[in-house]
Amino acid sequence: MSKTSTIPFCETGYFSKTMCDYLAQKNSVADFYGNFPNIDGFKKQLESKSLSVQADSRNTLVNSLKSQYSKTKTSKKTSDNIQSLLQENTFTITTGHQLNLFSGPLYFLYKIISTINLSEQLKKEFPDNNFVPIYWMATEDHDFEEIQYFNFKGKKITWNRSSSGGVGRLKPYGLEEVFNEFSNLLDNSENSKKLRLLFRKAYIENDNLAEATRYLANELFAAYGLVILDGDDADLKRQFLPYVEKELFENISFTEVSKTIESLEKNYKIQVNPREINLFYLTDDLRERIIFEDNIFKINNTSIDFSKEELLYELKLHPERFSPNVIMRPLYQEVILPNLCYIGGGGELAYWIQLKDYFDKVEVPFPILLLRNSALLISEKQSKKIEKLKITVEELFLKQHDLVNKKITERSDVMIDFSEQRNQIDSHFKKLESIANQTDKSFDGAVQAQKKKQLKGLDNLEKRLLKAEKRVHNDLVSRIELLQDELFPKKSLQERNTNFSEFFLEYGDQLIPKLKEALKPLQGEFTVIEL
Repeated sequence: MSKTSTIPFCETGYFSKTMCDYLAQKNSVADFYGNFPNIDGFKKQLESKSLSVQADSRNTLVNSLKSQYSKTKTSKKTSDNIQSLLQENTFTITTGHQLNLFSGPLYFLYKIISTINLSEQLKKEFPDNNFVPIYWMATEDHDFEEIQYFNFKGKKITWNRSSSGGVGRLKPYGLEEVFNEFSNLLDNSENSKKLRLLFRKAYIENDNLAEATRYLANELFAAYGLVILDGDDADLKRQFLPYVEKELFENISFTEVSKTIESLEKNYKIQVNPREINLFYLTDDLRERIIFEDNIFKINNTSIDFSKEELLYELKLHPERFSPNVIMRPLYQEVILPNLCYIGGGGELAYWIQLKDYFDKVEVPFPILLLRNSALLISEKQSKKIEKLKITVEELFLKQHDLVNKKITERSDVMIDFSEQRNQIDSHFKKLESIANQTDKSFDGAVQAQKKKQLKGLDNLEKRLLKAEKRVHNDLVSRIELLQDELFPKKSLQERNTNFSEFFLEYGDQLIPKLKEALKPLQGEFTVIEL
C-alpha cells in the first residue's frame, strides 16, 4: 500500500482564485454553479437529472456506443455498463480530455481515475442506482500542436505532420517514426516490452487517432468499466439539432454567456469569450467557424456559404458536420448523456462556471462540477532524500528560492533572520514619529526616509549573509534544487509534464491500482503519493 498525504489545493500555489473560492463555496461564486460536489449535492442532482432524461436518448446513446466499440475488445464490466445505460436508474460521471499522443501528461490518468472512483463511491451511497464512468474524447478539437507530443525522461517526443480538421480523424501517418524514437529510449525490461506493445497496437494498428486513443484508454481502464465516448457521431448530434438550430438562428449562448461574464468578471478572470455563433463546420480536413454576414452563413477561410434554408437542409442531412466549440460542447455532452457530474481541471471548470445561465435558459440541468484529483508521485529513493533534507510535504510546493532559503536558515549556525531587528527599528521609529507629530510635522518625512534606509540596510545585510551561507552549504543547496527539479519539472506540477510511461517502467501493471487506491475524488485536496 502506498503512503499518501494531502495538502489543500489552494496551499500549493498552483490553483486560481476562481477555483479556491469555488472550493471554499464563497458567496461571490455561488451564482455560477448548481449543486456542490458532496453527497447531499449528488442526492439533489439525481432528483433533477432523473426528470430530464428520455428513453429515446438512452437508446441512441447505447446504439452509438455499441457501434463505436465494434472493433474494440471490451471487458465484461464495460459491456455491462454500456447496456445499463438503457435503464432509467443509470447515470454517468464524465471527464473529457484531448487526444494527447500516448496520453500526454500524467493528469490524463488522474482525470479518469477520479471518474471511476467517484462512480464506485456513489454506488455505495446510492445502491438503487448505477453510475457509469465516461471518458469523452475530444475528437473534434483541432489544436494539433497541443497534443502532438509527450515527454519522456526529459525528451520531447513529437509526431511531426500537418493537420487540419478534427484531430480524431487524423490517419496515423508518421507514427512509425515516433514509435521507433520512443522504442530506442526504452531498455529490454518486461515493462519496456509492454510499453512498446501498447504504443504499437494503439498507434500503428488503428486507422485514426480517435481509435488509437480508445484502444489506449480501454487497455488501461477497461477492467474498471470505463466507457469511452466519441461525440463526433451523426446519431448523437441528431439529438442535439434543436439546440444547434437555436444557436445558428437565435445566438442564445452568446447572449446568455455574455451576461454571465459581465457579472463574473467583477471578481474573476474570464476563461473564454463566446462568439455570436459557437459552432464549427467540420469535415475530414476542415474545421472552421460558422459566421453570419450579409444575411449569409459563411464558413470562415473558405468559399463555402449557405442561405438559411440551405443551412437547415445541410443540418438535417449532415448533423455530423456541425461541431460545438468550447462554449457549446458542455451542453452537447449534457443533452446526450444522463450525466450528474463533470470532472475537470481548474481551467476547465473555470469556463464551465460561465455557462450556468445558458443551461438554465435552454432548460438543461447544469451538472455538478468536481475538481479532478491532482497528485505528486514520489519514489522510495526520493522519499528518503526528502526525509534526510527534513523537507515537509507543504515545503515541497514552495518556490525553489524560498525553499532553499528556508532550509539554509534552519541549518545555519549564524542568525540570518533579522525579523527581531526589524521589530526593534519599528519600535524606535514609532517614538520618533510621535515626537515629529508633536513638534514639526515636516520632520516626519525625514524620519520615514531614515527608517526606510535602515530597513533596506538590514535587507541587504540579510541577503549578503544568506548568499555567504549558501556558499558554505553549497552541497545542501544542490541537493534541494536537484530534488525539487525532479519532482517539479520545468518549475511546474509533475502531472502537467511527465508521461505515465516513466512510472510504468518502474511499477508496471501495479501503477494504476496504486493510483486508484490513493486518489479520493471528494476529498478536495492535492495528494502526495509515495509509491
